[in-house]
Amino acid sequence: MQVKTKAIVISSIKFQEKSLIVKCFTQSDGLKSYFVRNAFSGSKSSRSLGTKIAYFQPLTILEIEAVHKNKGTLENFKEIKISTPFQSIHSDIYKSTIVMFISEILHHSIHEEEKNESLFSFLETALLWLDHHDEIANFHLILLLETTKYLGFYPDISDIEMPFFEMTEGVFTPFHAISSLTEHETNLFRKLISLKFENDQKTFHVIERQIVLKILIDYYSFHLDGFKKTKIARGFKGSFFLD
Repeated sequence: MQVKTKAIVISSIKFQEKSLIVKCFTQSDGLKSYFVRNAFSGSKSSRSLGTKIAYFQPLTILEIEAVHKNKGTLENFKEIKISTPFQSIHSDIYKSTIVMFISEILHHSIHEEEKNESLFSFLETALLWLDHHDEIANFHLILLLETTKYLGFYPDISDIEMPFFEMTEGVFTPFHAISSLTEHETNLFRKLISLKFENDQKTFHVIERQIVLKILIDYYSFHLDGFKKTKIARGFKGSFFLD
């Protein structure tokens, strides 16, 4: 089936010497993986697709025309172009590090080949916001929390004033359990829930931001089968954007 759709690049892996396997979250069909032959060669077939390695940087928003066979195999692009060129994300090392981190989280979080247009719209809007703003210290924290709405495990905030947040059930409770946050951690998590992208980005101090990020990664690991929190933490531990 031939489709035209927007797609957000989640990851790209070099295959052999000249090709790529590109995983995209598409607006029309959810997660899809594509084979890009001769991506590095500059061959005539590569140029005919308009293929450029820059198209496949993490979280680039594309407009694609592709053939979807929907047989669980790699799909193929027919045409590719940038939907909205980023002005700062890939040139600002702070923003590009955030984007790499988020793409790694999404790589381990989105597994279904099914349409989730609301999640796509949220991610697209968030990335364009990031591209046009400079006060972004809490961007990754807010995005990870908001993404849980679309993945099905956003915290139940009906008892948000309770002193402990229980991670496995995603609820605030009056009692501390083995899988609960401490009161201090719960207060930080409660503060995060109240934030939007446009809020003051100095809400958290450095150490608080690190604590909240650890809470979010742990929360994802509680609710997503196979979530590779060890690999993510190892890959980005000490990264300056966490400071």
